[in-house]
Amino acid sequence: MVAVAILAAGRGTRMKSDLPKVLHELGGRTLVQRVLESCVRLQPSRRLVIVGYGADLVRDSLQQTGVITEGQHHQPALEFVEQTEQLGTGHAIQQLLPYLTDFTGDLLVLNGDVPLLRPDTLEQLINIHKEYGNAATLLAAHLPNPTGYGRVFCDSHNLVNQIVEDRDCTDAQRQNHRINAGVYCFNWPKLAEILPHLKADNDQQEYYLTDTVHHLDKVMAVDVDDYREILGINSRKHLANSYSILQDWVKTNWMAAGVTIIDPDSVTIDDTVQLEPDVIIEPQTHLRGNTIIQTGSRIGPGSLIENSQIGKNVKVQFSVISDSVVADETRIGPYAHLRGHAKVGEQCRVGNFVELKNAEVGNSTNIAHLSYLGDATLGNNVNIGAGTITANYDGVKKHRTTIGDRTKTGSNSVLVAPLTLGNDVTVAAGSTVTDDVPDDSLVIARERQVIKPGWRLPSPE
Repeated sequence: MVAVAILAAGRGTRMKSDLPKVLHELGGRTLVQRVLESCVRLQPSRRLVIVGYGADLVRDSLQQTGVITEGQHHQPALEFVEQTEQLGTGHAIQQLLPYLTDFTGDLLVLNGDVPLLRPDTLEQLINIHKEYGNAATLLAAHLPNPTGYGRVFCDSHNLVNQIVEDRDCTDAQRQNHRINAGVYCFNWPKLAEILPHLKADNDQQEYYLTDTVHHLDKVMAVDVDDYREILGINSRKHLANSYSILQDWVKTNWMAAGVTIIDPDSVTIDDTVQLEPDVIIEPQTHLRGNTIIQTGSRIGPGSLIENSQIGKNVKVQFSVISDSVVADETRIGPYAHLRGHAKVGEQCRVGNFVELKNAEVGNSTNIAHLSYLGDATLGNNVNIGAGTITANYDGVKKHRTTIGDRTKTGSNSVLVAPLTLGNDVTVAAGSTVTDDVPDDSLVIARERQVIKPGWRLPSPE
């Protein structure tokens, strides 16, 4: 039985922001959300978030993202614990004493500003903790440059002898590059006995959780395989560095899985995106949110796709697609914009400077250039002429346009919604259509051309 406690009370002054540090985003999710999601596989019995600065903002954010929800992925509801004064990590964990009076399991302590920890690493930490019956097990890492970090000293069995803060290390001790990552698994009943007796005997006048290690038996260190997992975020520079690390992991994994990324340095891919083998990602392309791209599709160059589903063998060039669905064998762009839950069928073309908003497009339909179709339903084998628009807004409400199979609109047509064009309709170029049109019809809705020979503007007097 494991309870998870996340330290999320600090402001993060070096972020230079009124927003609590743990609410800054990394790859589309807040830092604290990422930490919570790393624990899902552990199936903890309790989840406690220790809040302080901006406590209401943290609560609201987690409510909106859904991770607070009881029963989601078999997770218990979040419990929020107030730390009204931020007096150190030991003081933060002391606030749990009234909440865990009857708890007899293990407590996993995580930091809300360390967002790159992998579930495998946490599982390994807990498994070793249980296997050896440790009072405490801490995560350690070997850093190339450990300056500023407390050093962990162990015997040959990885049992911790002492933890020495960087400023207190001798020159010889500084040669040890094993550092304390600040991630712990404690036997809670044993820790609860120690917590009330912590002292703030240091320059910061704070209560350190590391001090409990010297009063517990036995304490073991577990080394993380990739030290980058434990890097915390204290500044915007750290945030950018963590994003680079995350991107490196994501793109490396996808290339190993059969995805071609032509210029990885110019591409960003959220770790929520799903790609199939033989997808090709061109330079300057960005994939975000809950996006799925199926095999054979070529995305980019210069495209943004977020929260969208792209079928097989689709081509997208210099275009933006958000909250939309594109079916197999369709071409999008260049310079197209799909948004607002647009759905495009198979073997379609949505071309230059076309915008679709809340539109459903049937199979084998062409919208080649310079058109806006908002709140529209198009059938199969429709051809939309250049400059066609649906006038969907009357100043108060949005209205829908329905266009039947095999219908064609001429260039520079305006379809004033609400409107239905039947099957096999032809709209003459330059028409403004305001009334429904039946099947098998030609509609001409324009003023007759008038020519006045010899006409000139009157001469000014």
